[in-house]
Amino acid sequence: MPILTDLAQDERSARLVLSLVGTPNDEATGRLLARVGAQELLALAERDTAIPGMDRAEAAVWRDHIHAHRRVDQVASFMAGGDEFRFIIPSDTDWPSSLNDLGNRTPYGLWVNGNTDLLRSEVSERVTITGARAATGYGTFVTEEIASGIAEEGRTVVAGAAYGIEGAAHRAALAGNGSTIAVMASGIDRPYPAAHNQLLERIVQSGLVISEVSPGSVPTRQRFIDRSRLHAALSGATVIVEAGARSGTMRTAQDAQDLGRIVGAVPGPVTSAASYGTNQLIQDGLARLVSNSADTGRLLLAAEKPLPPRRAVEQVNQHKYQLQQSGRSL
Repeated sequence: MPILTDLAQDERSARLVLSLVGTPNDEATGRLLARVGAQELLALAERDTAIPGMDRAEAAVWRDHIHAHRRVDQVASFMAGGDEFRFIIPSDTDWPSSLNDLGNRTPYGLWVNGNTDLLRSEVSERVTITGARAATGYGTFVTEEIASGIAEEGRTVVAGAAYGIEGAAHRAALAGNGSTIAVMASGIDRPYPAAHNQLLERIVQSGLVISEVSPGSVPTRQRFIDRSRLHAALSGATVIVEAGARSGTMRTAQDAQDLGRIVGAVPGPVTSAASYGTNQLIQDGLARLVSNSADTGRLLLAAEKPLPPRRAVEQVNQHKYQLQQSGRSL
């Protein structure tokens, strides 16, 4: 029976194997990958030797996670099954460099189907639109207006092909002969939701469908959570149209803020539960008010001068406080 290192002949195949056996959005794996590369990482997974940056217990847990996801023979069978879809890695010319801002949370690679030239543009040329699956007529109308305006300006709409706001964003971009990218929480060969199969086929024809999880993978709650960072990192600005109090969409806004990206939110009626999250983002000063495509254009102008990541801002503020407490100043 082969071992993982037998399947990893170079950095690309090693990252492909890692995408099959690794856990996405895992900072421990990301740190090790940045330090030793994909081939050596897989070799360390096979050996009972010390792992840089991990103690013995942490190394044992990490190895268990690597080997628990899929058996080696399953990985070998998958890799022998052909190359129906492309797998791109950070060294490729069509890799979106904006994803590297995720640091140790950068995807190991991306499975892609469609026009990967859309990933080569500047991050300010892409806008993520997301929001409630149970969208109201108001939310759908505003989404269509914003996405149409983005398409008319020659920019790319990024969304997740879900019901509601995201589906409306994709359709409006396509209707305006614009470009759109669908970021999946499932494998790119498993349309989700299934009712959007034809929509995803249209996106492949003139746009792009991508996923960090391998073909055949089913969507899970954790994969939706992990995907939110890709939505945030791919674009210079993220626009939240509708979001309930406990909407997963709010995580995308948080990830965008952490990356120093511009966040916009569409205000809604105070009586609408679907607008609770967006109204809260605006009220708390975490998002700029967006009412039409012109407002989105202004967000993109601001995106060309990105904000510092939120974590960095918090560190600076903490440092200022410590200096104040000691009687000094910056």
